[in-house]
Amino acid sequence: MTRVARILERVLGVPAGATPLPAPLDMLIATILSQNTNDKNSHRAYTTLRERFPTWEGVAGAPMRSIRSAIRTGGMANQKSGRIQHTLEKIRSRYGAYDLSPLADLSDDEVFEVLLDIDGVGVKTASCVLLFSLGREVFPVDTHIHRICGRLGLASGCRTPEQTFAAVKELIPKGRAYTLHTNMIRFGRRICRAVHPACGECPLFADCVYPEKRRERSIRTNASPADHDFMLLDNVR
Repeated sequence: MTRVARILERVLGVPAGATPLPAPLDMLIATILSQNTNDKNSHRAYTTLRERFPTWEGVAGAPMRSIRSAIRTGGMANQKSGRIQHTLEKIRSRYGAYDLSPLADLSDDEVFEVLLDIDGVGVKTASCVLLFSLGREVFPVDTHIHRICGRLGLASGCRTPEQTFAAVKELIPKGRAYTLHTNMIRFGRRICRAVHPACGECPLFADCVYPEKRRERSIRTNASPADHDFMLLDNVR
């Protein structure tokens, strides 16, 4: 995995993280809104929600229809509006406020325990809070990363992102969780796509064990990071 991280950094660059880090609750809600949609739509949904309800207390006490209306662009508004209000109530019940800052004093395993106790919050969502908000060396695995790790033989036999998360977490080079996660998503969107991957442009072609890979044309060595990637952190800056 160190080799993969090094090659992707050479081709895609070293992404800069947000400064300051977003609040854990902001990141949690943004990640819930990102489920089953693209980043552009989830960004719009989060932005509209915060414009209409500047505080999480306001979101918690709002009529469900108002939340559905605010987040409609993110898709699955019926499910996500209920999930958001349930999440906020769970947090208020546990900490006495709509605030997840106490997570900063917990270990990674303890943070997972708290967040996974909330209905609708899975391993990837909890991992995003740990990485993007708490600055921990945790490596979230989404569908792109799950696919790439399988094609590179790093998670052989893993059928779900959760299985891949468990399989590769000890392989992540120290200090590179954020960079590797971000670059793998970029790589999965542009080159190692689910359908019609651009194998001829792949800097990891020699490492790939994907049986359907094809060398279509020579590797581009002058690739640069996209200027318009919608990353999760964009939602909460």
